[in-house]
Amino acid sequence: MEQMIQQIINGISLGSIYALIALGYTMVYGIIKLINFAHGDIYMVGAYIGFALTTFLKLGFFPALILSMFLCSILGMIIEKVAYKPVRNATRIAALITAISVSLFLEYGMMYFVKPDTRTFPNVLPNKQLRIFGTNAVLDIKNIYIIVVTISLMLILQYVVHKTKVGKAMRAVSLDRDAAQLMGIDIDKTISNTFAIGSALAGAAGVLVGTYYNSINPLMGVGPGLKAFIAAVIGGIGVIPGAVFGGFFLGTTETMISAFGGSLYKDAVAFAILIIVLLVKPNGFFGKDVKEKV
Repeated sequence: MEQMIQQIINGISLGSIYALIALGYTMVYGIIKLINFAHGDIYMVGAYIGFALTTFLKLGFFPALILSMFLCSILGMIIEKVAYKPVRNATRIAALITAISVSLFLEYGMMYFVKPDTRTFPNVLPNKQLRIFGTNAVLDIKNIYIIVVTISLMLILQYVVHKTKVGKAMRAVSLDRDAAQLMGIDIDKTISNTFAIGSALAGAAGVLVGTYYNSINPLMGVGPGLKAFIAAVIGGIGVIPGAVFGGFFLGTTETMISAFGGSLYKDAVAFAILIIVLLVKPNGFFGKDVKEKV
């Protein structure tokens, strides 16, 4: 039972990271039907920005987190304007190839500037552990920070999407882009805002991972980026609550598999779950069947 509690805690922490990244995937897909495979690398850039701010400028955790989110949001808007906007009306395969190209550019561009070596993230959070209900299961302070920050950002996102003009514009564009444009909504601005919000969440995830695992490298976004995409598909890509559910579900599943001796197979299990979900429920757990006119 103690091991089960411990792994649930670890799974929630890992699932929080997947959920933050998956939200970016699902928001962009919901607006322009693009799978932004460069999103995992924005998460990597966020980790390096957090590393630079805490190492060279000696900033604390929260100032580094906020600045990383801000700079990643700017990066997301630049990528959208430079790379995705010119192919917005092109074929889906052209947009997909562009996304993969941007991903490789970010990975090896970062590798060129900071070298491929693994960097040690400074300890900006206290190393304290709390025992749960007098058992041997421990709750690290870092786990608490990750969970609290993730839940806070998700609540803020829900408020933005449902209560602000920016969020209402995003929902309108996701439902019917042409009708939204006829109603006076600026499509380009709405898409830029979507990329900005999604990239900010990815940047936050990068800082959280850096502080939790204390190591970063230029290729760190590949694995979590794919896992977050799987999480988005499991929950129903394009559906925000689905991305959150998929992230926590996948994170908890992975930690449970690792706990029972299957750490070598956790990636295979993640993709197996993806295949099963696509076969049984292609639109994900929270997705809805949408009829298209022929």
